[in-house]
Amino acid sequence: MIVFKLKNQIKHYVWGAPEWIPALIGIENPDQLPFAEMWMGVHPGGPSIITALDERLDTFMARNSWTGLPFLFKVLAADRPLSIQAHPSKAQAVAGFERENRASIPIDDPKRNYKDPNHKPEIICALTPFKAMVGFREITEICLLLDAFSLNNDHFIYLKAALDNGLRLFLQTLFELPVETKRQISTHILRNCQTLCAKSPDFSEIWKTIASFAALYTEDTAVLSPLYLNFIDLKPGEALFLPSGVLHAYVHGLGVELMANSDNVLRGGLTPKHIDVEELLNILKFSPFKPDILHPSPMKYPAQIKEFSLSVLKNVGKLSGNGPAIVLVTEGTLTVSENEDKIILKRGESAFFAPLCGEKIRLHGDYTAYAAECSC
Repeated sequence: MIVFKLKNQIKHYVWGAPEWIPALIGIENPDQLPFAEMWMGVHPGGPSIITALDERLDTFMARNSWTGLPFLFKVLAADRPLSIQAHPSKAQAVAGFERENRASIPIDDPKRNYKDPNHKPEIICALTPFKAMVGFREITEICLLLDAFSLNNDHFIYLKAALDNGLRLFLQTLFELPVETKRQISTHILRNCQTLCAKSPDFSEIWKTIASFAALYTEDTAVLSPLYLNFIDLKPGEALFLPSGVLHAYVHGLGVELMANSDNVLRGGLTPKHIDVEELLNILKFSPFKPDILHPSPMKYPAQIKEFSLSVLKNVGKLSGNGPAIVLVTEGTLTVSENEDKIILKRGESAFFAPLCGEKIRLHGDYTAYAAECSC
């Protein structure tokens, strides 16, 4: 058989949800642990295990002289917002990785920005209604929202003036606000959220989101991110592609995420982790950007990534490509057959499809599955 069922690692980050991933994979969670991510692939931080062989997927692929997968496939469950972040381009990652190597910064140093010389393009596809913030709003829209927020503070007024000179100076000024102003911002929204909702009902979701951020991070200017980043609401089955240099954050929902095997993340807030403002400003694209909402065409989600692709499979007879691939069943039951051999994948189960498997296997059943496929 050239298809192998996988056992995958769970990541229990604090922002995870206690119910979604356990419900998907059919397990109990009596302690209500935060199930944040399920990793599928060969990433050294959480490689999948081939169930029948009790062997790591990366070891198995190397033993068969197969090139390692260029992607990490995840189920992501955000009950709280992830950090506001951006990812470098390939050239920026190579330069940053070499620069930090020359500076002898250990790879496992929490203050290191570049853990590898790779870019990190990613696709997120919603399995439930999914909220995200992606890309800078138009400057006129940011001005309108800043005025509506109506905080009477000299530093905040100076922040609005900085926007007249572009998004870079605006963001830099935002990061440089004194701690007292940061506290005033959080206090203002927590005290006046209902008033703001009544005064500007069209922006009520924005005010409520800022208030929820302020309740978690009272001294973080990133609580204002809904004023300058686009709100995106995805319906199940809809997806976003996140290119390099675009500031973004996942806010709430369950989805499948497909990304390059990279740990290069430059953070800008909503996190206790390391934030390097100077380097973040160096890699960001300072122009308004609102991503297109992607739909499969006919099975594959269109995204500007050469190395891999994401497809949705609904009762189809074969993969859209020829492998290698990882397939995750999200609804129903999928039977994979190769001549007389069969593997049954139930909801929440996943499998590795070996290279050049496309024409050798057949898919059967009433199911929905997502496939991460290598384009190499």
